[in-house]
Amino acid sequence: MKLLEGKVAIITGASRGIGKGIAEIFAKNGANVAFTYSSSVESALALENELNAMGIKAKGYQSNAADFNEAQTFVDAVLAEFGTVDILINNAGITKDNLLMRMSEADFDNVIDVNLKSVFNMTKAIQRTFLKKRAGSIINMSSVVGVSGNAGQTNYAASKAGVIGFTKSVALELGSRNIRCNAIAPGFIETEMTAKLSDEVVQGWRDGIPLKRGGTTEDVANACLFLASDMSAYITGQVLNVCGGMLT
Repeated sequence: MKLLEGKVAIITGASRGIGKGIAEIFAKNGANVAFTYSSSVESALALENELNAMGIKAKGYQSNAADFNEAQTFVDAVLAEFGTVDILINNAGITKDNLLMRMSEADFDNVIDVNLKSVFNMTKAIQRTFLKKRAGSIINMSSVVGVSGNAGQTNYAASKAGVIGFTKSVALELGSRNIRCNAIAPGFIETEMTAKLSDEVVQGWRDGIPLKRGGTTEDVANACLFLASDMSAYITGQVLNVCGGMLT
C-alpha cells in the first residue's frame, strides 16, 4: 500500500540534498509533488523527469520561499495546476557559518530570512486551503543545532530554534481544524554539502554519533513520510530528532 496515494505535497528547496530525498520517497508512496528550487535549473528538471517517470505528477517551480509575495504566487500556481494541496514540507535552508565576532549583519539576516521567514511565508500562503479542507500536515525542517546550539552557527541555530517555536504555536492554533504541524531535527546527514568536508572531519562526526554513521537523506525522508501520512494522525506539535542518537 502506498501511504500517500493521490495526495499532493509541496516541498521547498528540493532540487538536491534532503529535499530531493523527500521528493523521491513521497513519489514512491504515490504523492504528486510540487517543489521549489532557487537556481539549479538542470537539477530541478532532472528531478521533475525522474519523479514523473514514477507515474505521479511532479512539477518544479523556480521560487524564493523567503519572499512573502513569491511564496503566495507559488502556492496559487500549485493550486491551479494540482487542484489541491495536502502536505507542506518547509525544507528550504542555507548556512552562512562564522563566529559571532566575524559574522556580518547580512549573513545573519539572510539565514533568518531563508530558514525561518520562509516557513512563515509558506504556512501563511497554504493556511486558507488547509482550513477549508479541515485537513493538512505541515512539516518544518529544523536541526539538532536548533535544539542544542552550536558554536559558529548563531544565525543557523537561531533560525532552526525559531522553526521549533513556530511549529509548536501553529500546532496549537490549527489543531482544532485537524491541521497538524510537526518539526524534524536532522543531525549529521551526509549530502552534497557534507561531501565537501575532509574525510577526517566526516569520520570525526561519525565517531561521536551513537549509531556510528552519518544519516542519509532517506533517513530524514522516511521520518517525513510518517509525519505526512495518516499513520501519525494523532501527532502534532512535536520535534522528531533524526540524529542517530546525537541528542537523547
